[in-house]
Amino acid sequence: MIVRALLIVCAVAVAGVWYLLLPPRAAVASPADEAATVRGAIHVHTTRSDGTGSVDDVAAAAARAGLDFVVLTDHGDGTREPLQPQYRSGVLCIDAVEISTHGGHIVAIGLPKTQYLLGGEARDVLEDIARLGGIAIAAHPGSVKPDLQWMDWDAPVDGIEWLNADSEWRDESPLTLVRALLMYPARPTESVAGVLDRPAGVLQRWDEALRRRNVVAVAAADAHARLGFRGLGEPYDNGASLHLPAYERLFRAFSNVLPDVALTGDAEADAAVVIGAIRAGHLYSRIDAIGPAGTLDFRAMSSGVTAAAGDVLPNDGPVAIAVELASASQARIALLKDGQEIAGSIEPRLDYAPEASAGVYRVEVSVPGAPGQPPVPWMLSNPIYVGRDVNPRTPPSPRPVSASESQYSNGAADRWTIETSPASRAAIDIGKTTNGTNLALRYALGGSTAESAYVGFVMSTGPTLPQFDRVTFTANADRPMRMSVQLRVPGGQQGERWQRSVYLDDMPRQITVYVDDTRAVGPTRTERPPLDAVDSILFVVDTLNTPLGGSGRIWIDDVRYAR
Repeated sequence: MIVRALLIVCAVAVAGVWYLLLPPRAAVASPADEAATVRGAIHVHTTRSDGTGSVDDVAAAAARAGLDFVVLTDHGDGTREPLQPQYRSGVLCIDAVEISTHGGHIVAIGLPKTQYLLGGEARDVLEDIARLGGIAIAAHPGSVKPDLQWMDWDAPVDGIEWLNADSEWRDESPLTLVRALLMYPARPTESVAGVLDRPAGVLQRWDEALRRRNVVAVAAADAHARLGFRGLGEPYDNGASLHLPAYERLFRAFSNVLPDVALTGDAEADAAVVIGAIRAGHLYSRIDAIGPAGTLDFRAMSSGVTAAAGDVLPNDGPVAIAVELASASQARIALLKDGQEIAGSIEPRLDYAPEASAGVYRVEVSVPGAPGQPPVPWMLSNPIYVGRDVNPRTPPSPRPVSASESQYSNGAADRWTIETSPASRAAIDIGKTTNGTNLALRYALGGSTAESAYVGFVMSTGPTLPQFDRVTFTANADRPMRMSVQLRVPGGQQGERWQRSVYLDDMPRQITVYVDDTRAVGPTRTERPPLDAVDSILFVVDTLNTPLGGSGRIWIDDVRYAR
């Protein structure tokens, strides 16, 4: 009896301590508050890839969480036909895709079905997304997991995920994660919010990128509703798993707010408006678990022109900046310029008139008791660009040409050979054009996936290549595709190679590959190709962008070295 009594006392004591350690319940916004703003979740996985809920399950969870839209981002290569925008359970569902590249993952929003596989170098995927009219957002850039990190910070992304729920739990201590798991049954939303903090490294990288180009920031749910057993919580574990944190709980933790958007109920039109707002940076992030009721208004005015977050304001004169909160919470406004705080206020309005106004301005709002070390911002705005506009999609101007030397223009393919994987086939024909001839290249990729099928059309370089800094040629193909142009130094089975992928379609156009724009394919002894050792230039079709069994034709003409 005594032992039993002691066990009961211990159990009660443990339960009491557990209850005392529970985080306070998050405030819940009233229906009127939720109706005043359009909010949504970006980066959500379903059973179409590695999530545990169907599209209908996700929509129902979003509806219970009070969201207006969700952006679904199941893993893929762009060749899946996206679902048409639909309202499900009253929530606008927008279908997007998460694409894996050598530089990290990219969330592509507003991307139509592509005509070939997207993958490989991040810059190539970004080029394809831009050409097809999509938005490219660097996913989980601050992940501590190496194969999830964003590596190509010089690439012209349209946006980044400043906050990513998958990344946030990965940098927590085991004790914090155990505590969050124990608290989850009683305080699920608060437990999710408890692992958030201010991702200082990502925000610093974002501020650095903003000095060079316009970049939108979003808060990403990266929702899978899965914690794997074999992978120690890894949501990508396809084995047995716990289905938490549940979609609804993650959706209640934080959201993206579109302040100047009104939805009409027409799914297609509303999706275009939401995607347009994301593209323009007309949104801010809010941690709803620590303050669900509150709005942020951020404006800059100059010479009768008013700019909101995401906009460009010409620097034609004095600038006045105004930040206003509609909130019952005690909050502090911080105004940052080029990544540095320049003004702050604990009042619900901040007015500021900088002496030197050109720069990039953004806002962070903090509240007492926010989770994390350092604490996660309650709200985070997108920037206003004062006196500067650098579109990440604008291609660099071509470099002038001072000299060039023809390598092929009409005639036989004397310096050309073919290399293929064992089961692939290729041929070089001489085609007729209105001005003479060109090289008509036929290819067919065969074999198994393990054989890494490829076809390479190879031109020997000759002795003059070191005198030049680029290769130019005219090319087109019988269908949209990508082709890898490679410079090869002999040695070993495949030599050392550096490559640049180029886009081809049925319209002939001149293409320029700069030597210093090539990147190593596998291990190389030097970062850039030593031109005095390069013995061949390869025009390669492989299964990176062309599926196994794919075949087609490419026409190449007027190959030149230039500088």
